[in-house]
Amino acid sequence: MSVKDILEGKLTGKEVELKGWLVTKRSSGGVQFLMIRDGTGTIQSTIHKDEVNEKIFQETDKLTQESSLALKGIVKVDKRAPGGYEIRVNDLQIVQLAVQDYPLSKKAHGIDFLMDWRHLWIRSPRQIAILKIRAEVVKACRDFLDEQGFTLTDSPIFTPSSVEGVATLFETPYFGDKAFLTQSGQLYVEATMAAFGKVYCFGPTFRAEKSKTPRHLTEFWMVEPEMAFFTFEDNLRLQEEMLTYIVKKTLEKRSKEFEVLKRDTKPLKKVEPPFDRISYTEAIGMLQKDGFSIEWGEDLGLPHEKAISLKFEKPVFVHRYPARTRAFYMQPDPEDPKVALCADLMAPEGYGEIIGGSERIYDLKLLEQRIEEFGLPKKAYEWYLALRKFGSVPHSGFGLGIERTVTWICKLKHIRETIPFPRTTTRIYP
Repeated sequence: MSVKDILEGKLTGKEVELKGWLVTKRSSGGVQFLMIRDGTGTIQSTIHKDEVNEKIFQETDKLTQESSLALKGIVKVDKRAPGGYEIRVNDLQIVQLAVQDYPLSKKAHGIDFLMDWRHLWIRSPRQIAILKIRAEVVKACRDFLDEQGFTLTDSPIFTPSSVEGVATLFETPYFGDKAFLTQSGQLYVEATMAAFGKVYCFGPTFRAEKSKTPRHLTEFWMVEPEMAFFTFEDNLRLQEEMLTYIVKKTLEKRSKEFEVLKRDTKPLKKVEPPFDRISYTEAIGMLQKDGFSIEWGEDLGLPHEKAISLKFEKPVFVHRYPARTRAFYMQPDPEDPKVALCADLMAPEGYGEIIGGSERIYDLKLLEQRIEEFGLPKKAYEWYLALRKFGSVPHSGFGLGIERTVTWICKLKHIRETIPFPRTTTRIYP
């Protein structure tokens, strides 16, 4: 039996067996009140001294926070209890008695302390809510793409070459040679795309950026679709549809978790296609007008993205960045080759980029030229260039960052709470 089933009213009046962990305990006269969680929810359980044998009541006195236990009892309706139900216990067994002095008390703790105890902090109601929303976002990503006829094709973690930029690679020894932890699975889904038409990969990616901001991790998860015969415009429409689906499904399935977080969901309910669009050039003008010291050709940082996204109630595309500042594989705009057919999708409420995408270069000579311009070792990309020799087609794709998306959807101040065990420039423990 699960707490979820009980709180849905499915088991009222029935005897149940519940296994879980003790959250809190208090007593009032001859009654012990236990709050028990089992991963699906939390429920009040009461032990009345005159309804159980003396040994069980004494065992209850021993219970400490986070002790694991198994109990049996009758489900009762009780409007005073959290959730409106309780279990009237008639039998209890301690599985493991937790040691005294649980390190995470109700008092305020500093973030470094909480991160040192992340393996226990994830048991708290807020962290459980965030990670359940994360799981829903991941499920929605995959459900949407699967329903649209995409095929999941996994990309390798070890790679021989860079995708985004050499400076952000983690290098590792590889049997007398060297390899890199992947920055993106994109190049590999461009290959599988030619076999299946519409594909995606989903997995961890790694960036050795020395960025200490509320939205940077060194290890994070991305879902990366790639579509044959998709134009730049097709790509943007798919992003709109996918993000709208993710938000709607998460709102539908995780309302209780949003309540725990006290997240105002009204802004999320506004997420509907079409999204607003501004060019990079327009964005620079907008920022200059607001007093930012930034010139055309410079990249947009967190303060710039925040300022832009605060001006819109829905996600907004910033498109056509300078080609020389973007990745080597991005298709130049035929009407203005100085800019690329690319876009970053900015989440509203000041959260900035959560998706980056582009139309890809599909002409062999142009791709070779770009590899040379970027100073990349051509030999490492011979397999990638071969994709342009055998049945090359116009194609597009994008990458959606799971943690950044969850940060926005949950309206969190920092990305570190969106993944069970965050990795940053200063943390690799626990």
